[in-house]
Amino acid sequence: MTGAVDTARPFLLERFAEFLTLEHGSSARTDEGYGRDLTRLAEWAVAHGVTDPRGLTAAHLREFVYHLKDLGLAPASIRRGVSAMRTWYKFLMAEGVLTGDPSERLETPKKWRTLPEVLSAAEVELLIDAISLDEPLAFRDRAMLELAYGAGLRVGEWITIKVSDLLLDEGVVRVFGKGAKERLVPVGRRATGAVAIYLRELRPRLERGRGAGVLFLNARGAPLSRMGAWKILRKYVVLAGITKKVTPHTLRHSFATHLLEGGADLRSVQEMLGHVDISTTQIYTHVDREYLRSVHRQFHPRG
Repeated sequence: MTGAVDTARPFLLERFAEFLTLEHGSSARTDEGYGRDLTRLAEWAVAHGVTDPRGLTAAHLREFVYHLKDLGLAPASIRRGVSAMRTWYKFLMAEGVLTGDPSERLETPKKWRTLPEVLSAAEVELLIDAISLDEPLAFRDRAMLELAYGAGLRVGEWITIKVSDLLLDEGVVRVFGKGAKERLVPVGRRATGAVAIYLRELRPRLERGRGAGVLFLNARGAPLSRMGAWKILRKYVVLAGITKKVTPHTLRHSFATHLLEGGADLRSVQEMLGHVDISTTQIYTHVDREYLRSVHRQFHPRG
């Protein structure tokens, strides 16, 4: 393999192989596996414009691990690959090549986050259509679920949004996320329309001087609590006949997944979700790939 010759020297793979044989005390089989794993990493790095170990960042390593997953490698093989990288970085630091170890916080498959089930677009439609106008607080409930899904909000964000944070004419809402970080999130016509109706028809009747400017109020005129919001969502999940486990965060996951499925770019979705690190947003792309693989296995004649 020409790639192995091209990458072995700049990535110190031959010296690392000697270290494994003479000092590490691992089995010959492990040494061979580590060699293959690191050759694959080096070739991937060069293909991504990184020509030596100093150029590899923690973000590169995370993306490489997801690349292994996309290749269809078993979790045990990926765990060995992560172990190979960690051992290699210890060697590089001992040799004085590097002063820091970007593999320190690298997660293995055992620790990969699994997302709650995502609602399909049709299920979201069912959920919101389950809100009957016979409900005394129907305008509030519809506005709340439309906004939560339409803007991909965390539950702590949708129960604390203030009336003054709504910029409905511009089709955006001001959100204060984790660490009080402010972001402007676009919302569609359905959400802005539902919120406008709630503001006009119901909220003035709920407000009794206890609302503190918060958008969503309970029947007593006080700001809605997390538990109150969860109970409202649960009520309509049952009425819609949805059997999946649905939490307020499921709406946020569905928002992100539907955007990416529709072709939105990752950076835009990161901005709308308020993620500091794009690797957090990338989780959705890997979940999407898992779904595609499962569809292929289920329906392709040679799957």
